[in-house]
Amino acid sequence: MAEQTQIEIKPPQPAHLSDAGDDQVLEQQVRFFKSGTRKREDSWVISLFVVLHIVAFAATMFVNDCWQNSHRDCAIKVLGRLSFQPLWENPLLGPSSSTLDEMGALQQTFLANHHQTWRLFTCLWLHAGAIHLIINLSSVIFVGIHLEQEFGPLRIAMVYILSAFFGSLVAALFLQNSPAVGSSGALFGLLGSMLSGLICNWKVYTDKLAALSALLLVAMINFALGLLPYVDNFSSLGGFISGVLLGFVLLFSPRLPRMTEKKGGFFDYGVKKSIRLKQKLDRPVLRSVSFVLFGLVLAGAIVAVLHGIDMNKYCSWCQYINCVPSNRWSCNTKVTACQVEL
Repeated sequence: MAEQTQIEIKPPQPAHLSDAGDDQVLEQQVRFFKSGTRKREDSWVISLFVVLHIVAFAATMFVNDCWQNSHRDCAIKVLGRLSFQPLWENPLLGPSSSTLDEMGALQQTFLANHHQTWRLFTCLWLHAGAIHLIINLSSVIFVGIHLEQEFGPLRIAMVYILSAFFGSLVAALFLQNSPAVGSSGALFGLLGSMLSGLICNWKVYTDKLAALSALLLVAMINFALGLLPYVDNFSSLGGFISGVLLGFVLLFSPRLPRMTEKKGGFFDYGVKKSIRLKQKLDRPVLRSVSFVLFGLVLAGAIVAVLHGIDMNKYCSWCQYINCVPSNRWSCNTKVTACQVEL
């Protein structure tokens, strides 16, 4: 009788965590702006912020009432009470400077002389005009909803709120005698955190250059908008710095699509669980340093604002970052017939 050949079947050997981690990254590479893999309900935070901004702008235009206060000398008169100020006064199709003051915009007089620190919070919800509102919120939707679906609503809400507040603090250090709105700070916070998320998860995404190009384009458009009256570019700069630091702290691992389980998936599940734990504990030095730096710059900005420090005394040309003078508009507040008494 022929001898039977014995075949020894060995159980699969566990892969090393580092190798498994690299294979997992390569196996789960995705496009940064990939759509259709997340649930719509994961974007409720950004949607809520967008609705609040729209409501705040509608309330601002209702209070402005250019049709009555400026004796119908308004832009787009068909809107009646909600019509806009003349373009020479507000080229962004928005309210008067006094209405922005009344609604809580930042201004040097109110903050330094009257100590109205509550304006640091109210200015975050204001827009200088309809053009500013449309471009800003379109950018927030484009960037913010993707980030929220990618990293979760809680982390993006923290980035949004803290960046907006830090942006208003930086704006308060460079105020002129003109109202300033700080809604762009939150957008640039999202852009900064998007940059950090790309850097932290560089191996995960396949379209990094496209994502960086989109980031740069959105930033340039909104920064150029800040060269017009009332839109504060220092709020944008502060928000971007805050967003970068918070991104390194919070956006350490995106929520990748679930992979299909293979046979013998019990061990695979254990490896994937270990990889997720490793990702959460990854880069502790970078995250710790970024967290400490953010705490220091936030505390320093709060102290500087409370002590009434005016950075314009040390930087005479900084005012041109906020508003470029033109014969079509004024970078300083002018008293007009449509202004509302405060």
